[in-house]
Amino acid sequence: MRVSDFHFDLPEELIAQAPPPVRGTSRMLSVDRQTGAMRDDLFASLPAYLHAGDLLILNDSRVLPARLFAQRLGAKTQAGSPAPTGRIEVLLTQQLEPQEWSALVRPGRKVQPGETLIFPDPAGAPVLRAEVLTAGDFGERTLRFAPDPQFLEHLDRIGHMPLPPYIHRDDSAEDRTRYQTVYAAASGSAAAPTAGLHFTPEILDALRAKGVRVETITLHVGLGTFQPVRAERVEEIRLHTEHYTLPPATAAAIHAALADGRRIIAAGTTTTRMLEHCAAEGRLEAHAGATSIFISPGHRFRVVSGLLTNFHLPQSTLLMLVSAFMGREPALAAYAHAVRERYRFFSYGDCMLIL
Repeated sequence: MRVSDFHFDLPEELIAQAPPPVRGTSRMLSVDRQTGAMRDDLFASLPAYLHAGDLLILNDSRVLPARLFAQRLGAKTQAGSPAPTGRIEVLLTQQLEPQEWSALVRPGRKVQPGETLIFPDPAGAPVLRAEVLTAGDFGERTLRFAPDPQFLEHLDRIGHMPLPPYIHRDDSAEDRTRYQTVYAAASGSAAAPTAGLHFTPEILDALRAKGVRVETITLHVGLGTFQPVRAERVEEIRLHTEHYTLPPATAAAIHAALADGRRIIAAGTTTTRMLEHCAAEGRLEAHAGATSIFISPGHRFRVVSGLLTNFHLPQSTLLMLVSAFMGREPALAAYAHAVRERYRFFSYGDCMLIL
């Protein structure tokens, strides 16, 4: 298949630039996976669609305020110390070692291996310091930060929430909570697992009260989320590696649900990829690992039988995953319906439930 087979026309005004005023009030398009039948609804109605005994699995990764602004150390001043020059935007995408991170740097051509970047606070005082170790294509860099036991605290103080590039505004104080799920726990993501942004404590309580079992996995969303597809054919696509954890309680719940023939609903494509990777590897016991699995039409789903997901970019790997789950033509038909009915798209947009 060609990447262009997953194109659809999306009016710019349907790309959500902010979350809904109240969390949990998004619209939800319900789609029958077998018949393709669609129903316009609200996310608050989710408990009506799930049954006692269903297993709902959430990704509890916490988004880091990983968008930083740095200065390069340039020529020495008269006092003999290098002077900071210019402003460089740095997006930390994945922790590789205790002090090493992969990052996207802009403008990338200016920042080369061997250079030092300093990260000041709003008053201009240096807070963090990193050496550029390697340079890759498209602004990719590996950075090694100076050891600092308060690194995450500094990051929280000077960092910005890494809103996607199609949100055309600076991050705000509201994004600190709204671009984060209410159940976020393990820090490490460079982007939110956006299907989870709709959940509120009240909706989770309603699901549990109905007999739905709710468990979590952790998959830290990394570089691949920010990189456009550059291949022309689907089989040429390769994804970056992302790290995950499958906890004991979730592993036990998955085994029990599969043995009983009960539905397993994944909240989001990140959760889906991690579960399907573990099944493909024959590792559904508790463990931590890494995955670069790419799910496209032809994939045989071994764990996930229901999917809650936002509406994704044209020609994206996430749309290909949705197409693998429900069929390419039904997926594009659902997206066409969503455009006609003026659903909000992408990270802060509405969602689709496929059962």
